[in-house]
Amino acid sequence: MSRFTVIGRALGVLFLGALSAGVVSCASAPTEQGEVPAAEVLYQRGLTQMESKKILWVVPAGDQAKAIETFQQIIDNYPYSEYAVLAELKIADTYFDQGKYDEALSYYRDFSELHPQHESVPYTLKRAAACHYKQSKTADRDQTATVESLKYLDQLITRHPHTAEAQEAEEMWKELRTKLAQHDMQIADYYMDKEEYQSAADRYRTVLNKYPGLGLDADALYKLGVCYTEMNLEDEAHKIFEVILQNYRGTDVAAAAANRMPEQPSDQIPSAN
Repeated sequence: MSRFTVIGRALGVLFLGALSAGVVSCASAPTEQGEVPAAEVLYQRGLTQMESKKILWVVPAGDQAKAIETFQQIIDNYPYSEYAVLAELKIADTYFDQGKYDEALSYYRDFSELHPQHESVPYTLKRAAACHYKQSKTADRDQTATVESLKYLDQLITRHPHTAEAQEAEEMWKELRTKLAQHDMQIADYYMDKEEYQSAADRYRTVLNKYPGLGLDADALYKLGVCYTEMNLEDEAHKIFEVILQNYRGTDVAAAAANRMPEQPSDQIPSAN
């Protein structure tokens, strides 16, 4: 065998070996690329995407969409992991930050139903209320969102009264109830302007019975007394005016109520400050 033949065979073996190694390497690449990172790794990646590239405290929508995709990967690949539970919350929070309150509400609501014993349930109830709160309209418009928000706040305050979330929600609860009271007052005023005194009286009584202590009592009482006067229910009207005189001395409402009463000595008529 010639020296050139030996060299040729050696080169052939080296070539085939290199080719085989390349084939193996190419075959193994998709497997490595297809591996799903650990749940903790994905979770940290999602948090980074939520917080990255903030401009004036606003995360670009592209990064938020990536964060949602990353958190969804955890739910899809590690459904029984605690990180999957946390990912549900983060998806809800991301939608909330985007102003997509219906989508966020769906996740918050599902979370409290699927994980009723989880420590984050008070948080999800408060956030669910906030989703409706963000869509609540002014007192002169439809109050469906206000009512729905109060439903979640009532659940939070009733079921988890000693949590920080319940304490923080009290101000929102009072604000929303005041808005509903103002809504009923405006409807009552409309009926009064139309001289539909029975309908107006029913609304003023609703404000007094359902929303006491919110700053509208004196005005609602006085207007209810006026309605009774216009309906020739003088005794009932005078009783109401007497209540105003006893409980709201020195106010404009008390002065107006005094003017509706039978003649009194001038030194007994309350005056406004």
